Amino acid sequence: MVEGLSHITFIVRDLDRMASFLKIIFDAEEVYCSGNKTFSMSKEKFFLINGIWIAVMKGERLSEKTYNHVAFKIADQDFEKYADRVQSLGIEFREGRSRVEGEGNSLYFYDYDNHLFELHTGTLEQRLARYHEAATA
Repeated sequence: MVEGLSHITFIVRDLDRMASFLKIIFDAEEVYCSGNKTFSMSKEKFFLINGIWIAVMKGERLSEKTYNHVAFKIADQDFEKYADRVQSLGIEFREGRSRVEGEGNSLYFYDYDNHLFELHTGTLEQRLARYHEAATA
């Protein structure tokens, strides 16, 4: 039986730059740095974002941008605070998709290696309830 999410790994060109990205936007805590040693495929750093293990490994960036993404839950009242954090780094925003009213707000943005992130204020339960309402209206 699957017990839960173990970790998420991102391949990045610059470990320190990604470390700064994660710390500034997500308040990530760096818990490990391999330094010049390689225990896995390449040099790596580990972070915790509210208990979620994020691994970053040195390598080549993604060649193109896609909608594949990782979404983190944030409180609705914190939306502008996080938007300001993203803007402070001068990174690229992605236009959000059209939404059903009441399913939450999202902020989409790319890191320096073409990984797409989302900060979302809604929950699965809210989304399913709104989709159900829309389908039966």
